Amino acid sequence: MTRFRSTAALTLAAAAVFAALPTHAQSTDAEVMKIDKPQQKITLKHGEIKNLDMPPMTMVFRVQDAGMLDAVKVGDKVKFDADKVGGQYTVLKLAPTK
Repeated sequence: MTRFRSTAALTLAAAAVFAALPTHAQSTDAEVMKIDKPQQKITLKHGEIKNLDMPPMTMVFRVQDAGMLDAVKVGDKVKFDADKVGGQYTVLKLAPTK
């Protein structure tokens, strides 16, 4: 019986950890409107961001890694993943589309 209780406790603990993780970001299509390398920000005209429950619009995002900004230029069509990190909308992945 003790083994069952410890297994159940571990299962509940694992479920609590996964529930606390941020929602999985889903790739969204966008167009790069502006790049601000010193501030590590990018302005994207994007489609609906489902995981953030956000309609299509143009807005400024922080980028998680400044190196992402070197891979794109204004006018590029891109796919990106974003989530709210530390209270700020943040691009987690960014890639030009062909």
